[in-house]
Amino acid sequence: MAIKSFSIEYDAKNKDNVFSRGDSISGRVVLDVSKETKLERLTVKAKGKASVRWTEHYGPRLHITYTAKEKYFSIEKHLLDDSTRGSKVTGVGRHVFPFTFEIPYLELPSSFKGKHGKIVYSLEARASRSMRLDRKAKEEFIILFNEDLSTPDLVKPQHICSDKKLLSSGNVTLNVHTKRMGYLQGDTIEVRAEIINNSNKTITPKYYLYEKQTFYTKLKRKVYTKGIIKEKGQPIGPRAQLNDTKVLHIPDLLPPTLLSCTILKLEYTLKVVLDVSLIGNTEVKLPIIVMRESTMLQEQNQRESLFG
Repeated sequence: MAIKSFSIEYDAKNKDNVFSRGDSISGRVVLDVSKETKLERLTVKAKGKASVRWTEHYGPRLHITYTAKEKYFSIEKHLLDDSTRGSKVTGVGRHVFPFTFEIPYLELPSSFKGKHGKIVYSLEARASRSMRLDRKAKEEFIILFNEDLSTPDLVKPQHICSDKKLLSSGNVTLNVHTKRMGYLQGDTIEVRAEIINNSNKTITPKYYLYEKQTFYTKLKRKVYTKGIIKEKGQPIGPRAQLNDTKVLHIPDLLPPTLLSCTILKLEYTLKVVLDVSLIGNTEVKLPIIVMRESTMLQEQNQRESLFG
């Protein structure tokens, strides 16, 4: 075999090894050959795209697969000199072909891999030889981008109220407050719950943070939910009132909220439930936006350098 190995690698931009729109990404294609090899073409491509796919079963014989794709950019570079393209003879040994791409300054959604879809940015190399199958190599890289940074609602307090009659047991009132809607990875959400139990039942407040992944095609939508945090509050006896405060810690590496992709969305919701045994639950929900601090700083610096 003339080509012993064929690979692609890139240089990390920072300690987190993540990129943003407008950044440069540099790397190299590495080709190791065991004998002189004639290359017709050697290219490297930077790509960004989103895709969703799932299959649903309607009875034992009918199965329908739903798919959708969204393309963000595709930039190709030729690594052989124009004078030798189509007739480049590569000698025995290891050969390194450097490259650099500029990531387009577009609204690029963050890299993400979900239950039924993904957003992927990648570098792909291809070596073409006459009368031979092409050799290919691929390496993914991560782009992170914050959503709706200028939305004033992110820093406004949130409040929601529910008043529910529990059959013949009486009423239960639930007021929930948070300091804001937007939080950084690793932040804490302070949830204040005012609970008035005018029933003859003992109730227990429960606090949840969960994610909702939504996948879209032209024909159908698919939703997948996953719990992130679950905490239990202090039980409240009949005809009693309680002001309960619960602090929820957002995981440091929780993926940021994703709203700018038309076929895939990632959202977070705070849910507070009053669990009433044998009767049913009272619940309220508030949206939570998760952001990445270092991405916000990168966005601000890029805007200043580009637009002054």
